[in-house]
Amino acid sequence: MTYVKACALSELEENTPKRVELDGTPVSLVRAEGEVFAINDICSHANVSLSEGEVEDCMIECWLHGSSFDLRTGKPSGLPATRPVPVYPVKIEGDDVLVSLTQES
Repeated sequence: MTYVKACALSELEENTPKRVELDGTPVSLVRAEGEVFAINDICSHANVSLSEGEVEDCMIECWLHGSSFDLRTGKPSGLPATRPVPVYPVKIEGDDVLVSLTQES
């Protein structure tokens, strides 16, 4: 698995999404509950940026229609979204947040 540097860990605020682009793929990074998660930044329902939404209880909410996605699995918690969004493996090395674009789900 190949990891690329996405940002510095110190750039991530708790429960505040940060959008990055890795090899042309939009990714939302979220520091929540002591972990860092990487989820595809595009809502599977409306093609809008998830990083503009709010995070609570390891869920990121799409600001446009209110669908929430689990940061661990990418699965939506309810309508209108019915399809999950990809999540990506993350590892921390020092202050570097590294992400692999190999999908976990």
